Amino acid sequence: MTVSAPWSAAALAAWSAPRLAAVEAALSRWVGVQAPAGLGDAMRYAVLDGGKRLRPLLVLAASEAVQPQASADARAGLAQAALRAACAVELIHAYSLVHDDLPCMDNDVLRRGKPTAHVQFGEAPALLAGDALQALAFELLVPDDDAIPARVQARLARLLARAAGSQGMAGGQAIDLDSVGRRLDEAQLQQMHRLKTGALLQGSVEMGAACAGDLPAQAAAALRDYGAALGLAFQVVDDILDVVADSQTLGKTAGKDAADDKPTYVSLLGLDGARARAQVLLAQALDALSGSQLSDTAALRALAHMVVDRDR
Repeated sequence: MTVSAPWSAAALAAWSAPRLAAVEAALSRWVGVQAPAGLGDAMRYAVLDGGKRLRPLLVLAASEAVQPQASADARAGLAQAALRAACAVELIHAYSLVHDDLPCMDNDVLRRGKPTAHVQFGEAPALLAGDALQALAFELLVPDDDAIPARVQARLARLLARAAGSQGMAGGQAIDLDSVGRRLDEAQLQQMHRLKTGALLQGSVEMGAACAGDLPAQAAAALRDYGAALGLAFQVVDDILDVVADSQTLGKTAGKDAADDKPTYVSLLGLDGARARAQVLLAQALDALSGSQLSDTAALRALAHMVVDRDR
């Protein structure tokens, strides 16, 4: 299979812009509407006007890569399913950040360049906003019409639940909290990050693919492998940026991992070793796409480069 030349940053921006606009408009329509007692304000504060929207972009890029292979019943509703899945995964991500920032967890005061939700609204409203965002994510995946096949709806909900639950993001956060002040070996650190960060990124790719219905086994496995490598690469780069970037650039408190005595790839491998590991994972992600037999993976490739090359 011939692999096209990597996209430039301008090409990725041109591809991303209309998709980001569609996601932002949908989130604005759906988040916090008619929520009582100020809850909607806290929900919208946590979601709108901030963040890279990497997870929605992964959903949309994967859905476009598999579109030619979509089953007949899924094809008509694929675009709607992909947009809803993109928004749902961003809501799960946003809820996790709200809860992670609470004093009982990471106790952070800065997120996406502004005060964290509990600083802005109080701890109880922030907790409820996170709860409501999580519930809304699953509501979006099961619309009350038949535009999206029921089988696709069910699979999307299952993939998101698995990525967010005890065998995914929540489980990884539990390991993270239990690991403060302890030295983990590389296998333990990798397992923590595959769950805490990687599972939702991998799940984003799998959800995008699931919008097309059943895929050939080779393509489905390749996309899973791509998502797994990319998810771990994201966390390795996050660990690097926590050391080398400042809070203004990151939009969150820099140096907090070291201050909280948390195990990271930098503390385990050193800065140069962590950078080398990120490049290895990038190569693994790109190799997986090469073996997918999908005709257009350019956006997925560009997003992988963006994850590893980013400065925030």
